[in-house]
Amino acid sequence: MFCSVLLFFEFGAGEIMFIMLVALLLFGGDKLPELARGLGKGIRDFKDASEGVKREITNQIDNFEAKKTQQAEVAKEAETPAAESEAPVAENESLVATDEKPKFEPPANAMPVSEIGSIAEVEPVKTEPEHLRETPIEPHVESSSKAS
Repeated sequence: MFCSVLLFFEFGAGEIMFIMLVALLLFGGDKLPELARGLGKGIRDFKDASEGVKREITNQIDNFEAKKTQQAEVAKEAETPAAESEAPVAENESLVATDEKPKFEPPANAMPVSEIGSIAEVEPVKTEPEHLRETPIEPHVESSSKAS
């Protein structure tokens, strides 16, 4: 299939001469060089734009990698023991910033996230909600005493 598509674009010398003759008749001898020049300029602008995009992508990747290594270095410096760094000790410890995360304790009646959607036992609903209750239908009784 691919070969048959490529066979469509195979031009011989006769086909190329015919196309050039038609282009010369349509545009004339004066306009043809200007059209070729404009076509070449368009192709060159397209190549420059694509190179600019490639350059920008490469710069962004390099910046990302540099930022990542910088963050790794900062993390290493933060891990060094506090004894090596000579920082003044604050008199009031409540004002000193710590890197410790506060401990989180879920409420007593909360369900752990791992059990949501699992096969854990759930209490069935004991009362039916008001909007789901059926309304009783009373049978229609015809009265046997009719006034005639």
